[in-house]
Amino acid sequence: MELPALATVDQLAAWTQREPDELPEGAALVLDVASAVVRREARQNFTRGTSSATLYPDAGWVALPQRPVISVQSVHQGGQLVPPERWQLVRDRLAVVDDQAVTVTYTHGYATVPGDVLAVVLTLAGRVLTNPSDLRQESVGSVSVTYSAETIGASLAPADRDLLARYRRRVAVVRLR
Repeated sequence: MELPALATVDQLAAWTQREPDELPEGAALVLDVASAVVRREARQNFTRGTSSATLYPDAGWVALPQRPVISVQSVHQGGQLVPPERWQLVRDRLAVVDDQAVTVTYTHGYATVPGDVLAVVLTLAGRVLTNPSDLRQESVGSVSVTYSAETIGASLAPADRDLLARYRRRVAVVRLR
């Protein structure tokens, strides 16, 4: 499933203080790529959607990977539908009766992209559009412009990673059988 960009061309134009028709033709592509980079770093989709995940409980709990969790549609364990009275949703974790693998179908995501996430997407897209040739330095006559390392390529700066860190799970537990 292809996810939509986390920001629009109009938002990018406003962020870069330009008119939308002043942006290059590839602005929408840059926003798609910037959104993918941000999603990969945060390990979150951010947009509202429904997903299914097969998870392995630890002490009767599974953490649903996409947040925030809005609702759970179904829980299957051992190929059988688990009735709602045999599981409980607590924020982004699901309590189940036993430690057998569960497949959970649930709705998650934000109604609107959080502001800090939007800022990272727009900043990254703006950097790519400002320096599309990935130049480190350029000079014309007596004018010289030097770009910081963060403006080279479609990569996140440390400050961007810091902003996205709160959306990543802090720990992952893997049980080997």
